[in-house]
Amino acid sequence: MDHVDNDTLEAGVPEVRDAPKDDGRVELIVRRPAVDEREVLDTAELVEGEGLAGDTWRERGSRRTPDGLANPAAQVTVMNARAAALIAGGKERWPLAGDQLYVDLDLSLENLPPGSRLELGSALLEVSAEPHTGCAKFNARYGEAALRFVNSPVGRELNLRGINTRVITGGIVRTGDAIRKVAPSP
Repeated sequence: MDHVDNDTLEAGVPEVRDAPKDDGRVELIVRRPAVDEREVLDTAELVEGEGLAGDTWRERGSRRTPDGLANPAAQVTVMNARAAALIAGGKERWPLAGDQLYVDLDLSLENLPPGSRLELGSALLEVSAEPHTGCAKFNARYGEAALRFVNSPVGRELNLRGINTRVITGGIVRTGDAIRKVAPSP
């Protein structure tokens, strides 16, 4: 497949900026049962301390933690569905990004700073300060222009690569569920 060029990516920024600020929708749920495997789900369970049930988040660990264990600030990754469509094209290619939730919601730093909370289905997530950046796999799947784009100043401002979250309250989430920005508890 041809990768999207920089001009097309830049032209798509206004559409991404138009995502809802407070009340959006879960567009796609993806579980990663093994390296480079993806399962698109209609319904998933988000588990406190574990992330998305059946996902390999915990088993994979992290190069960013001193002990190599899974990073609790990155249990569930969330990507803006408009950004995914812009970068990946058809919905069948979105799961290649490696995120678990694809949502129609403004994920920008201004709208969802670290500590912001998101209610979806019966679960509650908290946005972490841990940056979510593109990597070699993202480059291979979507191209160098896409990698530069998500890591550019506007890409970082809008969190085009997505955000890291942790599960505050476990629960069930379904494709089509509302996702809402909620005030953090005092």
